[in-house]
Amino acid sequence: MKKLSELYHCNYDTLVNDIKINSREITKGDIFVCTMGVNDDRHNFIDDAIAKGASAIVVSKEVNKSIPTIKVENTNKELPALAKRLYDYNDELTLIGVTGTDGKTTTSNIVRQLLGIDKCGLIGTVGVFGKEFQDKPNNTTPDSHLLYKYLGTFVKEGLKYVTMEASSEAYYQKRLDSFNFDIGILTNITRDHLNIHKTMGNYIECKKKLFESISASGLAILNMDDEYYNEFLSVCNCNIMTYGKDNNATLVISSYKEHDTNTEITFKYNNKEYKFTSPLVGHYNVYNLAAAMLALLVLNYSFEEILEKIPNLTLAPGRSEMLEFGQKYKIVLDYAHTPNALYNILTFLNSIKKGKVITVTGSAGGREKEKRQDMGKVCQELSDLVVYTMDDPRYEKVNDIINDLIDKTKDNYIAIEDRKEAIKKAFEIADENDIVLIAGKGRDNYMAIEDKYIDYNDYEVIKKYFDD
Repeated sequence: MKKLSELYHCNYDTLVNDIKINSREITKGDIFVCTMGVNDDRHNFIDDAIAKGASAIVVSKEVNKSIPTIKVENTNKELPALAKRLYDYNDELTLIGVTGTDGKTTTSNIVRQLLGIDKCGLIGTVGVFGKEFQDKPNNTTPDSHLLYKYLGTFVKEGLKYVTMEASSEAYYQKRLDSFNFDIGILTNITRDHLNIHKTMGNYIECKKKLFESISASGLAILNMDDEYYNEFLSVCNCNIMTYGKDNNATLVISSYKEHDTNTEITFKYNNKEYKFTSPLVGHYNVYNLAAAMLALLVLNYSFEEILEKIPNLTLAPGRSEMLEFGQKYKIVLDYAHTPNALYNILTFLNSIKKGKVITVTGSAGGREKEKRQDMGKVCQELSDLVVYTMDDPRYEKVNDIINDLIDKTKDNYIAIEDRKEAIKKAFEIADENDIVLIAGKGRDNYMAIEDKYIDYNDYEVIKKYFDD
């Protein structure tokens, strides 16, 4: 809490508790910043904010209201600057940004675990985690004022680092324009979010912004095996470390052998080979681990120190999560919702299967329709049976989404609109030694239907099935 006069050159001693840009979220004592969105001008909601108890407003237009008013040239640019002042964040933390189509959540989690949860905060899809502080914002990368609030909290908790998922949508909406990362990690680039970006070129340009923000003394960690590696390399004006199977990589992925509960890995670094076993399953997590390890190496951890920490790693909830309820078949809960992510998890499951692979999946409504055909093709090629169902349909009809997904050249699918019933059906079909993959939502705790977020959680549905 600060006085308005501590935040601006003014004579108001009005106390400010928090910053809000949504008038519906205002509580008494908040300052309402009238940002300009693509479709919304928050100046239109000033009266609502005042009615809910706003103590002051920040505007870029001439207004005459009953509460203290601060006029600035651009409210969108003012928002992060105000947040830094209110939440007392002065760039104390080492910022590690992770971007890419798939693997952001897992890589961020690995970095945090390797650095220590008492030293490193996390901001991403699974939530916000400090030493003790936790929150669950609506976006993978929250709005700038929330980011600064979290960073200020992390500083107060005594943390030194934060690892953050840097989504293309966040850069598109300019939520990260005020942030300069110390370390940037690229996982991979495949087709996604074209409903927003329209073209792959636009999508990649947004991803590049993370690496353009890194100072000359910072570090970019790039995947040499990615198709777009050279494009990202070209925008880096900082130190560069690489990983991949290419022998010219800083960290060479020499070999790996996948098992159902772990992965045997051989890495080469500084012309020395390191053989070890990772508790993280799947070839895709070999890459995620390699990227995370490079981040620690540049932060002056030795390879040997890092290897000591690897046996204790765990995957983020809902990422390649093996569930055990005493059943005779395997259940895997995974967030995969892109063709590449589905290909990766299903390729891994096929490498360890002893029976059938049964996949339950859908596709989000109001998002990129063009990827649905590729998603369905991957699922039906790599599954013995696919149960198509709902996944955040929003304003689209579930049956229309399912029809977009179905590969009609094959008949190894059924359609069940209700996701609970679809999961139940998959379990009823599964025999001993089969694998049931529940894909798309991971541990999300909602189902987006029209403009509402209905309470829903795949894990709870699965647990209830076995409890009943």
